[in-house]
Parts: sequence; C-alpha cells; structure tokens
Amino acid sequence: MKNLELLAIENIPLIEPGDDLVSILIQTIKEEKIKLRRGDILVIAQKVVSKSENRYAFLNDVTPSSEAIRIAKNSDKDPKLVQLILNESIKVIRQGRGVIVVENKLGFIHANAGIDKSNIESDAYNPKVLLLPKDPDNSALKIKEEIFRQTKLKVGIIINDSSGRAWRKGIVGIAIGSSGVEVLLNLRGQKDLYGNALEITEVGRVDEIASAASLLMGQANEGLPVIIVRGIPETSKVNNVKSILRDKSEDLFR
Repeated sequence: MKNLELLAIENIPLIEPGDDLVSILIQTIKEEKIKLRRGDILVIAQKVVSKSENRYAFLNDVTPSSEAIRIAKNSDKDPKLVQLILNESIKVIRQGRGVIVVENKLGFIHANAGIDKSNIESDAYNPKVLLLPKDPDNSALKIKEEIFRQTKLKVGIIINDSSGRAWRKGIVGIAIGSSGVEVLLNLRGQKDLYGNALEITEVGRVDEIASAASLLMGQANEGLPVIIVRGIPETSKVNNVKSILRDKSEDLFR
C-alpha cells in the first residue's frame, strides 16, 4: 500500500538573525518525540530561513529612485518598498494596483520580488520587511549537510514560499530552494494505462511536495514553519530548483 505522511513540527521557537537553525530544529524534533528517518524530506518555510540569515531590510534606510516613485504611483505602494523590489529584481514584468510582478534575481517570476512584511515584528517608526534568501538552493544544501553532520541521516530539504498563479485565484506553496530531492519527474517515454507513450509529461515533484506541506503550514498564525514529509521514494536523481526554471526561449507567457 502506498502512503504519504506529513508531520508538522510544533513548538519551534521564533527564529532570530544568526540563530543556529539546524540545531534548533533537531532539538525541537527530539522534544516533540519525533524520530527523524533517512529519506525524510524537511519542508522549511522561506521566512524561517530568511530570518536566520538576517535578510531584513529597513524602509527608513532606502532612498527611492525616480523610477521607484513612478512605479509606486501606478501600483499604490510605498516608493521605498518599490525601490527594494527593484533592487531584488532583474525586470518588471507587470504592474497594477497593489502588486508588482517581477523577474527577481533568483530567476523566479514573483509578486513584489517575494518581499513580505507578514509574520515579522516591526517598528511603526522604522518598518522592516523580509527578503528572500540570497541563494535558497545553497541554503537548502547547507541545512542538509549540517543535519547529516549532526545526525548522520541523509534527508532532503525544500525551502518553500507562497506564490500566486496565472489564470487562477489563490496562492499555493512552491519550492524556491532544494537539496537532496528529485525536483522534476520525467515520465516521457513511459506508457499510460492504454499503452500510449507519454511524449511531454514532466511532473514538478518538488513543487508538489512544497504545496502539500503548505496545507499544514498555513498562511496566518499557525506557527508551523517546518513539515516532515515521509514516504517519497529515495532516488539518485536529485537537483536544485534552479534546474527547473523555464528558459526565456521556452516561455510563452511573458
């Protein structure tokens, strides 16, 4: 019988810049009487990783450019926030009331370059926001390696974030960084139920896992930033999230 298990790690303390994230996770897992196993995949919320890496930015430290001021008027946003979005981006793809869709420096097409102010403590006189990790794939790799160093267990790591979707309402969890996980399941050449060969089918395995974990993580005050996913078969076909970003030459939707 095939089955998939998702375990939310409760009582993880609030993460501060410079915290030893892996040691905190391992200690909390022990306290919650969960036994980490080889082959487990830990899906970690982007905010937790960004906080540990001190990816905060203070709006009072930002001087908006003329371009940021112009875009701010069109999007009804704070010009300082817009400048941070531009700083984190390669190109503005679309803009509208309340949202700026960009290609950020990580290669993702993301609203507001993934910059967020929810679930972070801030001062009204000097508001701060949280940026994405500088290199989420590398962050995932370091977390995986440190878990192995401390436990001798080979696990997979996915860093997930919330993202909107073209053509559909509602946000879902997607992977922005990974290590030790099969990110893309290539089914081309395999047969369907009727013996027909699949020609173009590739499954975004890493995003499916990230999205499933988001069901337990939630989007508000749940306080469950790390989910253990158990039951995904181990494989040597691992790669990082950068490898699944569609090349511009193949992108029909920008």
